[in-house]
Amino acid sequence: MNLLGATIFLLAILLFSTFLNWYVFQAVKTLSQGISTEKYRNAVHIGYWLVFGGISVWYIYTFVKISITGEFTLSTQTLLNVFLTVVVTQLVCIIFLFAEDIFRNIQAGVLYLSNGSENFVFPSRKTWVSIVAVSVAMIPFFGFVYGMAFGKHNFKVHKETIYFEDLPEAFDGFTITQISDIHIGSFKNPNHVQKGIDLAMEQGSDLFVFTGDLVNHRADEIDPFIEQFSKIKAAYGQFSIIGNHDYGDYIPWPSKEAKEENFKSFLKQHERLGFQLLRNENVRIEKDGQHLVLLGVENWGVGFGARGDLEKAMEGTSSDEFKILLSHDPSHWDEEVKRQKNTVHLTLSGHTHGMQFGIETPIIRWSPVQYRYPNWAGLTSFNGRYLYVNRGFGFHAFSGRVGIWPEITVIELRRK
Repeated sequence: MNLLGATIFLLAILLFSTFLNWYVFQAVKTLSQGISTEKYRNAVHIGYWLVFGGISVWYIYTFVKISITGEFTLSTQTLLNVFLTVVVTQLVCIIFLFAEDIFRNIQAGVLYLSNGSENFVFPSRKTWVSIVAVSVAMIPFFGFVYGMAFGKHNFKVHKETIYFEDLPEAFDGFTITQISDIHIGSFKNPNHVQKGIDLAMEQGSDLFVFTGDLVNHRADEIDPFIEQFSKIKAAYGQFSIIGNHDYGDYIPWPSKEAKEENFKSFLKQHERLGFQLLRNENVRIEKDGQHLVLLGVENWGVGFGARGDLEKAMEGTSSDEFKILLSHDPSHWDEEVKRQKNTVHLTLSGHTHGMQFGIETPIIRWSPVQYRYPNWAGLTSFNGRYLYVNRGFGFHAFSGRVGIWPEITVIELRRK
């Protein structure tokens, strides 16, 4: 980002934050009217602006630091946690205040037309509305607190059974455990990591696959956790692919050679993990004299680079073979995979994390990420070809998960 762009961005953050602080302050003023002593009322008002004005200054300072270093540290991650928590909480509060303002303006218009300008007084805010606004806003506030403390390691197993007419008979009932987006550099507690590993191993699947973003930026992030992840074993092997974060593209390097050495080290880490890395290639999984083809491509995603080469990965395969593709970004399925003449029966992806924030219930399923990715979590299909998007094992940038929990996927293949 150039200097002008960075300046405009920082000003936008400052104005946005100031607007939110001012609007929520209207509820604070209304509620503080119940304090009989003016001195204490003023103390509440000053305290509010010291706290939230200070947070706004912190925003600017940290965003400047990020723009200079280009890297997320523990302090910048903490800032992002606070930023998201405060902004979402304030926006929920403002929804009620804004609705009241619409009503107050309508009411004021009616009073003015009825009584004229003499003795006209603009309707004041209702205390009960401010109470409701603040009370409801506490729901996302405590949701974010829970997500940062516990939600980010609240692992869930999602199971799907998918039926195919042309699945080889030997693979009827074959199971695959998938994890994605470990982002191991975000983890600080090995026990939290082990909780997810144990859950993956408990599934006892025939095949294990990992669909990219092992690290945030640097290959050595995985070093303290090699022994833990290397214990994941499956009867028909462990396979992995590369995600967009694994290339080290998002931080500055002292030289081109340093970045290349980091990537070479990253490739070697997969050997230490016991994962066979598929780089635009395929392997045949044999069982009882029959086989299916497992394809793996490098990262291919709209807006995230197109290093993946599906045609190369499919070399040597035929249209009548049953194929499973590992491709990190689900936009690859939308843009290229699902219309391939050489049918790819099932694609396993990750990447979206479900934005680590949203609502998933039997009635409501929503996350902000859906406005970027139409297929952002779970199973979808097109003309008998399936895509499953894993919600991610880890977390990145925002150090938490709210409503979209870390996932272990188990896919069972069945023959129709």
